[in-house]
Amino acid sequence: MRSVLAAILLSALAFAQSNQAPNSSHPADLKAANTHALTIPAGSKIPVALKHAISTKSARVGDSVYAETNFPFVLNEKVIVPAGTYVQGKISQLRRPGRVHGRAELLIHFTTLIYPSGYTVMLPGAVENVPGADKTTMKGEEGTIRQDSQTGQKVGTVASTAGTGAVIGGLSQGGKGAAIGAGIGGAVGTAIALLSRGNDVRLEPGTTIEMVIQRAIEIDGTRVASAK
Repeated sequence: MRSVLAAILLSALAFAQSNQAPNSSHPADLKAANTHALTIPAGSKIPVALKHAISTKSARVGDSVYAETNFPFVLNEKVIVPAGTYVQGKISQLRRPGRVHGRAELLIHFTTLIYPSGYTVMLPGAVENVPGADKTTMKGEEGTIRQDSQTGQKVGTVASTAGTGAVIGGLSQGGKGAAIGAGIGGAVGTAIALLSRGNDVRLEPGTTIEMVIQRAIEIDGTRVASAK
């Protein structure tokens, strides 16, 4: 009888101790687990440099985009994204320039951060600005890169060919010939302007792009440092 009672008491004691084991879902434990968590706030802007050229003439929707941070992103005296972190993205939309209307446009979204340690973080990133690209402007909230208008350039082509035609006509037939030559030259210039496409958006390797984080991202601070 005593042995039965002893067995019952031991079983009860073991059960009580098991119930006192730490629970990973306990608020205190969760707080401890998140001690090293760091957050990249929404709206943060991180400069990156392209690793390869991109052109609306040859690129396709879905093509990968590769870049690298060229300056550390620091928040509250902590390096959140060190220099040398790889950034991967893709081309979401693309439009080639038209012959009469429509400018070249390029939309890029960044999707992944790859830290020097190998730590990988998914992110929603867009293009905020492209200070390293000439003759481009930003369009819309998503950060579409658009080639500047070439209206003035095409008008200049028409005027230039009209002027050349007028000179040639004037030399051959006097005043009347100048008028005819100007008309022919203007027609040729118009044809050239209509047949030629506008300039494509082209981003050279090393072009600086300002990436903006669209939604807050939580990262593991213990994995930010480079692997030794």
